[in-house]
Amino acid sequence: MIKNRIIFLLIPAIVIVCFCAFIKLNKVEDKEKTEVLFIEQDWAKTLQTSKDSHKLIFLDLYATWCGPCKMLKKNTFTNKDVAEYFNSHFVNASVDVEKGIGITLAEQYNVSMLPTLIVANQDGKPILFTTGYLEPKEILRFAKAAVEKAAK
Repeated sequence: MIKNRIIFLLIPAIVIVCFCAFIKLNKVEDKEKTEVLFIEQDWAKTLQTSKDSHKLIFLDLYATWCGPCKMLKKNTFTNKDVAEYFNSHFVNASVDVEKGIGITLAEQYNVSMLPTLIVANQDGKPILFTTGYLEPKEILRFAKAAVEKAAK
């Protein structure tokens, strides 16, 4: 009798756990389709992930006070077409130029305007860069031009 009650209670619990895991997995998949996924403030991880995945690097150099940087994050990096293209073609990194590795990268890439957007090879060598706010169509043109240039 006790075994039956335990089983009776365990089955709904197992169903609920599986359902919650399914919902969480779908949210992660949905996020990949609706926003660009970034490695934050970790250049070493970005380089290693790029080498492991054989993908180019997309580097967003920004500052927290920068208006166009905020607009880029809010409007462009959340665009479905941008997210799908960037998540499939690049290892995406976002770095604040005023702290940690961002200070070094800002010097290395001679950043003079924000945001600075760079597509680089797996060693971090720039292929193409641009500055300022870009609408989704503009950033897609930029990204495709960089991929094309890297293929030559």
